[in-house]
Amino acid sequence: MENLNSYIKGHFTDSILVKEQILKDENLITLIKNASLEVIKAYKNGNKTLLAGNGGSAADAQHIAGEFVSRFYFDRPGIASIALTTDTSILTAIGNDYGYENLFARQVQAQGVKGDVFIGISTSGNSKNILKALELCKQKEIISIGLSGANGGAMNELCDYCIKVPSTCTPRIRSSYFDRAYYLRYCRRRAFR
Repeated sequence: MENLNSYIKGHFTDSILVKEQILKDENLITLIKNASLEVIKAYKNGNKTLLAGNGGSAADAQHIAGEFVSRFYFDRPGIASIALTTDTSILTAIGNDYGYENLFARQVQAQGVKGDVFIGISTSGNSKNILKALELCKQKEIISIGLSGANGGAMNELCDYCIKVPSTCTPRIRSSYFDRAYYLRYCRRRAFR
């Protein structure tokens, strides 16, 4: 039982240490702020966010989009946001016809317009289907925000804003996504006051 207590304490200690590293990194804080301002600008201009990820990151994309469309902190009109991970007919058609690596790029091509914001979530920063979507964002003048860990992987070179959690541990990275996503939603809230 004592080993389990140590494990639990270690888990929370590691999580706190990652968040302390984020707090000490003024460049990262500024990057998060600037990415948030892009999301606010998109909403004010009548644009939308498109979110994508694989596996647990797909669930994160859905969660974030759900709170953009529903509410966060206070009642307000719903805001256009699409998780590109949810429509099984679209996902299986694209996967079958164009390959899994084109899963999100095809949707960005069909649904994204200049001024939208694409949020790609990949703990490694190297998910091929996210990278292809990011390449298309450049062509379509869609602002791109990447949420990743450690060095950002290949995503680092493709995003307008690559927000990297200073960790290689997937659970630490993913828990920090929610801190960043909540901040994005909080900034959006302030924009509607």
